[in-house]
Amino acid sequence: MKYPILPWDPQHDWDGSIAERRHGIASMAECNFGLAGFVTRADLPACRAAGLQGILYDDSIGPNNYDWNAVSDAEMDTRMRRWTEGTADDPAVYGYYIIDEPGANDFPGLARAVATLKRYAPDKIAYINLFPNYATLGANNLSQLQVDTFEEYVERFASEVNPPFISYDNYQVQYSQDLSEPTIAASYLTNLVQVRNTAQRHRLPWRQIVSSNQIRPSSTVPSPANLALQAYTSLAAGASCVDWYTYYQRGYTYAPVDDREERSQTWYYLAEVNRQLQLVGPEINRLRSTGLYLMGYDAPGYAQAPHVLTAAVESSEPLMVGTFEDARGGLYAMLVNLSLERSAKVAFRVEPYGVTLQAFSSGTGTYQPLDHRQPLWMVAGSGILVQVRS
Repeated sequence: MKYPILPWDPQHDWDGSIAERRHGIASMAECNFGLAGFVTRADLPACRAAGLQGILYDDSIGPNNYDWNAVSDAEMDTRMRRWTEGTADDPAVYGYYIIDEPGANDFPGLARAVATLKRYAPDKIAYINLFPNYATLGANNLSQLQVDTFEEYVERFASEVNPPFISYDNYQVQYSQDLSEPTIAASYLTNLVQVRNTAQRHRLPWRQIVSSNQIRPSSTVPSPANLALQAYTSLAAGASCVDWYTYYQRGYTYAPVDDREERSQTWYYLAEVNRQLQLVGPEINRLRSTGLYLMGYDAPGYAQAPHVLTAAVESSEPLMVGTFEDARGGLYAMLVNLSLERSAKVAFRVEPYGVTLQAFSSGTGTYQPLDHRQPLWMVAGSGILVQVRS
């Protein structure tokens, strides 16, 4: 199976009104996705032909307005049994769409939905995506999270719903004008820590949805740098995958496929970032995330204590450094250039530690020796996985 990058879009619109798309499932495979978005049973042959999996969507549920709390146990059982009939063992089915951005008051019904689906399709996922940390707060139905803090929201989701993973969306890289507005930029970086910490406590994989369109008319547009930064910061924090909102324009500009059903320049930028993710993503997923650091940049929640992998690094630009271990205790670091304007000149001081370095190539998908005597140049927003060998 391909690394399951999701284009966050329904193939036939939420109400099923779009019959066919010129750039549909086959074009998603060409854009190096691993999933085909939200699909129907009728789309599964096209998924198989393209080598992609899909998340089954039922347009009677609606994207985020179906009240799972109001469903009786008998109705829940009937719905899941019918939904999974003939698809529970289909390798083209990744899972089943449940809801997007629920509030905490929805969690009891979602817990029943997840448990019921697991009975009928134990090898598939129940797809639920959460709000980010900039959603409105408050322990009432008028707020989005319906609790007082984001930490409580995601903790309750993990403990009460018992989900297969944690997913949330965050578009603050573009809202912050490519990180130029510090408070908004910091909330993006902090959200990574908040979700990572909860996921680690509950031993759950987690994934982040980031923006591949101009999310608002006043925000910056997709670029090779900000697409790469969103992807690599997710991986550096230990995300199991990265997803993109949206693939089709649907009212947003600069989307990969526009309203004329033409590929935009963004499509080609995204195809390249996805190509890199298809190589480095599985490598990250075999490692265990052990730490997350910022160098030359301040944001709440980040470790400040020195680590051998940060003490040995100097950079002309701010870096995010995610540290990892393999099953044998081998050390790794994902470095991300947090500048979206300048290349970073990175120097390594490894002599005191008696180690050598190898860098994971996003061109070949293999580790190659890294000469620590020469600076490593990282273009704006880019990331690189480094292996430490003693």
